[in-house]
Amino acid sequence: MHDSHSAAADDALKIPAEGEGGLFRQSWYPICLSSEVASGQVIGRPFLDGRVVVFRTEQGDAHVVSAYCPHLGADLAVGTVRGSNVQCAFHHWQYDCTGTCVKTGIGDPPPRAARLFKFPTIERWGIVWAFNGEAPLFELPQLPYPDEQLEIRAYKWPKPFACDPWVFAANTPDMQHIKVVHKVQFSVPDPHDLVEWDPWGLQYTVKGIHQGGVEIDWRVGLRGTGFFWRHGTANGVWSAAVTGFGLPRPGEHQVYGAYIALKGPNAEQQLATLRALTERTIGEDEPLLSSIHYRHGYLTKSDRTLAKYFQLLRQYPRAHPSAAFIR
Repeated sequence: MHDSHSAAADDALKIPAEGEGGLFRQSWYPICLSSEVASGQVIGRPFLDGRVVVFRTEQGDAHVVSAYCPHLGADLAVGTVRGSNVQCAFHHWQYDCTGTCVKTGIGDPPPRAARLFKFPTIERWGIVWAFNGEAPLFELPQLPYPDEQLEIRAYKWPKPFACDPWVFAANTPDMQHIKVVHKVQFSVPDPHDLVEWDPWGLQYTVKGIHQGGVEIDWRVGLRGTGFFWRHGTANGVWSAAVTGFGLPRPGEHQVYGAYIALKGPNAEQQLATLRALTERTIGEDEPLLSSIHYRHGYLTKSDRTLAKYFQLLRQYPRAHPSAAFIR
């Protein structure tokens, strides 16, 4: 009786892994840096449990589509871009920005069903993002300043982490982690009651002292399970950071991000400081997240926000509409 009750309790607390049951959380995920795909170029990347390509039209627009040509399965990453279309290298079939086959190399009419899966795609902060779904359930947030007033430096972390993206995302509602690992001293008791929730994430204000005695007043948040953002002041100077948790395969994630400062005579110095902060913070997390066996264990009162985020994860919508295309 005790064992069966414990098993039922464990099942109720279980957080589905990415790819479990063939499904993945419907969130925005970074696919590549903008600088990795020039106008008129196509590149391949692993995503979810398959492969996609990113192609940039000759007009400069980036698109993420399934990688394999429906004709005979050639990888479009070895193809070329023709105007606004991506062309397969094998038989020169062309697909437009919607994924529809619009031309065959030999001149036969394209089969009506010949199409690629087109992921909703957005390019922001020097990163190309794709949404796991036919249409995005939410948009990425806006920063307080327009891009033309900002200096933005995008980066890709040198190697992937050996856990699902949501595991890294869970650090944001984990007040114990913020205080113990990153040495942040809140100016108020743990801000559980200040956290604002919606179906796609959370946000709250962090006021306190960071490592080195830096006084911070930051707005931080998650959108979905693949995107973190924060903006505000450190010692009175405004900056921002965005971090995306890419999903190249189940049980792994690749960190992309950007550190952001206001344009001005001190921008480069501020960017160097932000880079050091970013590398230190992710570096503190890297050995933990590359070795963790994440599971919901025994929680304390300091885990109140984290526990609520776990519940969001259990209920979060999962799907895989591209499954038949990307594998």
